Amino acid sequence: MRVHAVLFCSLDNTNMRGHLKETVFLCGIFLICSSEIAGQTCRGKCGDIVEECSCHITCVSLLNCCADYNQSCFQVTPHSSSMLGGKVLRILGLVLHPGGRLLCRFKGELEREGIIDAEGHAYCISPLLYETGWIPFAVSTDGIHFDRSGEYLSVHPSKADPAFEVTLVNSTQWLYYGTPNMAGRLKMIWNSSLVGTEKVNIELWGYREFSRGTEAGTNGSSSLQAELSYLYSLGRSLPNTGAFSFIPEPSKNHSDWVLGNIRITASSMSDGARDVQGLWSGGHVLAWHLEYAFRDDSAAWAKSKCLQWDVLEKKLPNFLDELIDCPCTLAQARADTGRFHTDYSCDIERGSVCTYHPGSVHCVRAVQASPTHGSGQQCCYDSTGALVLTGDSIGGSTPDRAHDWGSPPYREPPRVPGYSHWLYDVISFYYCCLWSDHCHIYFNHRPSSGCRNYWPPRAGVVLGDPHFVTFDGLSYTFNGKGEFYLVSSPDRELSVQARTEQVKLKNGTWAKATWLSSVAMKDKASDVIEVRLAEGHVQVLRNQKVLHFTEQRWMDVRGGFVFAPCPQNVTVTFLSGVGVEVRVHEGTMAVTVLLPAEFTNHTRGLLGLMNSDPSDDLLTKLGEVISADATPEEIFTFGAGWNVSKKSSLFTYDSKYLLDTYYFRPSHDPAFVPAFSIPERPDDPLVADMLMMCFGEGAKFCKYDTLSTRSLTMGNVTLRAYQSHQALMEALEPVVSCGWLPTPRNGKKHGTLYLEGKTLSFNCNEGHKLYGSTERTCSDDGTWTGEQPYCITDDILGFVLGGVGSLSVLVTMGVMIKLNNRKQDRERKKKPDQMVTQE
Repeated sequence: MRVHAVLFCSLDNTNMRGHLKETVFLCGIFLICSSEIAGQTCRGKCGDIVEECSCHITCVSLLNCCADYNQSCFQVTPHSSSMLGGKVLRILGLVLHPGGRLLCRFKGELEREGIIDAEGHAYCISPLLYETGWIPFAVSTDGIHFDRSGEYLSVHPSKADPAFEVTLVNSTQWLYYGTPNMAGRLKMIWNSSLVGTEKVNIELWGYREFSRGTEAGTNGSSSLQAELSYLYSLGRSLPNTGAFSFIPEPSKNHSDWVLGNIRITASSMSDGARDVQGLWSGGHVLAWHLEYAFRDDSAAWAKSKCLQWDVLEKKLPNFLDELIDCPCTLAQARADTGRFHTDYSCDIERGSVCTYHPGSVHCVRAVQASPTHGSGQQCCYDSTGALVLTGDSIGGSTPDRAHDWGSPPYREPPRVPGYSHWLYDVISFYYCCLWSDHCHIYFNHRPSSGCRNYWPPRAGVVLGDPHFVTFDGLSYTFNGKGEFYLVSSPDRELSVQARTEQVKLKNGTWAKATWLSSVAMKDKASDVIEVRLAEGHVQVLRNQKVLHFTEQRWMDVRGGFVFAPCPQNVTVTFLSGVGVEVRVHEGTMAVTVLLPAEFTNHTRGLLGLMNSDPSDDLLTKLGEVISADATPEEIFTFGAGWNVSKKSSLFTYDSKYLLDTYYFRPSHDPAFVPAFSIPERPDDPLVADMLMMCFGEGAKFCKYDTLSTRSLTMGNVTLRAYQSHQALMEALEPVVSCGWLPTPRNGKKHGTLYLEGKTLSFNCNEGHKLYGSTERTCSDDGTWTGEQPYCITDDILGFVLGGVGSLSVLVTMGVMIKLNNRKQDRERKKKPDQMVTQE
C-alpha cells in the first residue's frame, strides 16, 4: 500500500509552496495507512509538500516523508560550532561512495571540500564566519547540483563547547606578559583526541578591522572589513600530547596585531590553511608577542596607546545617546528579561567573580544592540542592589561602542560578535586601565548610564487551570479549550498565542478544567518559536523544528534569542524588547509576557489592553468592553472570542492527536464547558488541607485548582506561580532617580544612592570652605533639593575679601554659583539621561 497525503488548505495552488516555506504549516494532513512511500524525492525540495508525500519537517512524526527525506533534508551532529569554525559536522543518514567527492556550500556562497570516510559517512567542516545564528548549507556530489541541505548553529566563541577549546593556562600571565614581574613560560592545553593525529601545528592568528589597508576606526565608515588572518607558527610537527609551553619572543613583523587566537591543526595541514579541522583558543589581547618597547616600559607604551585611542574616539560618532538606560536596581535588571541578560563576566549565580568591575556583584547587558551603531549597554550592581557608576567607582558600568554579542546582520564591523567589542572597548581598557594608570581617559568615553529614563516593562501571566493576570493587574479565570491570543498587536507585528487542553486526572478521568500545553510567538520578521509540553517534558520548536539544548543553553534565532538555563525553564527574547518566560513545575505550564512601554495602547487579547486601566482589559475582538465584574459565564464567552484562526495560527500540528484535536476542530471547542465554580463541601477530605495551604493572595486560584483537579499538588503549584508573579511585579516597580551628582573639587561626597528619598552629604577638605548645600535629597519629582556645593580655599577667599570687600565678593560668589546651577539645570532638562563621568 502507499501513503497519500490529503491537504486541507485555505491557500490556492499558486502560492501554496511559498507560503508553507515562509510561514507555519497550516495545512492539515489526513493520513491513510500504508507501508511505504515511493516515487517522490526531496532533493532540492526541503520544506515542501509534494504530490504524494512530504519534505516538510513535520513529516517525520506524521510518518509521511518521501523515501529520501533523511538523505536530502539532513541533520548534523554535533549541531553547533564556534563561529571560528574548524569543527567536523557529520551528516546523518547520508552514505556516499568512499572514493567520491563532496562539496559543502555554506549560505549559498562559501564552498569548501567535504570529507567521505572509508565507510561512506559524509562530513563538512564548519567554516570561519563573522556571524552567529543558524547557518544553512547544502552539499553536492557532482559539483553542480547542491540539492541536499541542512543547517547548524554558529555560536559566539565564548559560548562554544569548552571541550573543543585550547585553554590558556594561567590566563593572567598571558594577558599581562611583559608588564612588571610578568614573564616566564606560557602554557596551553587541549584535548588531543579532538585533533586526531600524532603531530600538530600550533599557529597564531590575528584579528583586525580595516578599510582598503587602513586600520579600523579612522573614520567610522561602514565599509570596514573584518579579517582573522594567520600570522605565524609557534611550532610545527609537534607531538600531539595535549600540552605545549614556550617562552615568547617579541614579534618583529606582527606586533601591530594586538588581538588574536591560537589554533591547533594536524601537521599535514599547510600553514594558515582556512576552514580545516582544528581547535581554537579564546580571543585575547596578545601582550606576549608585542614589541620590545612594551617590555621595556609597558606603562609608557600603554599610555601612548591610550592617548592615541583618545584622539581616535573623538573622531568617531557619538553612540551614547541611542543606548537604553540601565535599570535602577539589581531586582529590575534581573526581572527585565526581555531587554537585559546576565553578563557572564560578572554573574551573581557564579560567585560574582567580577574582574573588570571590582565592587560589583552582578552585571547585565542589553540584549538588543543600538539601531544605528550596533552598540551595547552594560549595567553593574553592588551588594545592596544599587547601580554602580564610573563617576563613583572604577568598577562601574561601562557601555560598549560595539555590542559584545554582535548585532544583525553581523559580518561587518562594528557588528562582528566578540571581536568588534574587543577592538573598540576591551583593548583600550587594557591600554588605559590595566597596563597604565589612565582610567579617567577611558571613562570619559565610556561613562556609566544613569537610570532616569528607564521604565520597567509591564508583565502579564497565565498560570494554573488557567488563570490570567493582565498587564494592568486584572485577575480572572478562563477555562476554554483550544487556541487563543494572549497578545495580539497587529500594528507592532507581535503575536503570542496559547493552546489549552483538558486536564486529565490521575485516575484517568477528565476534569472540567483546562491548562496550558503550548505557547507560540512571533515578533515582526522573527522566526516562529513554540514552547510546548510533550509527554511531560518541555519542547522548544523553531519554525516547527525541535531545538535541542544538549550543546547550547543560548541560541540566536532570527529576530531574537532563546535561553534555556534548565530543562523546565525557557525564556524567549525578541529584538523589540518583548520577553516571554515559560516555566514548568509538576507538569504545569506558566507563561509570563513582558512588554516595554512602547506597547502601551497597542495590545489586545486575553492579557488585556495595556494602558494602566484594568477596567477595559476585557476588550473583545469587536471592540466591546466587558465589565470586570462580569459573571464567569460572560468571561468564558469573552475568552472564547479570542480564538486563533487557522490562517493565523503559529502552532505546529505534527501528530494525529494535534490534527484531530486542534486543526480539524474549531479553534475554540464549543462542546467543552468547564466548571465555573466548585463548592467547598465540608465532607470533602481535600478541603481541610486545602484551607491550610490556600491563603493570602492567590488563594482563590489555589482553591479552584485543588478542587477541579482533585490535587493538593496542583493547587500548591498554582499558588507558587501566583506568588512568583507577585514577586516579579514588586521587582518591576518603577523607581524615581534624580541622577548622579559629582563630588565637589577639593571635597568629599558621602553616599552613592541617587534614588527617591536618598540623601547625599558633602564636606570640604581641610583649608576649604563649602558654599552651597551640605546635604541634598532626591525628591519624588526626580529633582535634588538644595544647591550644588563648591569648596573654596581660605587663602583665595581671604585674598579676595581683603582686596575687594566681603559683601560684594559674597554677592558675586552667590550670583556665580546660582548662574552655574541654573546652567546645570538647563543642561539636565535638555538631556535628563546625562551620562555619568568621573571627576
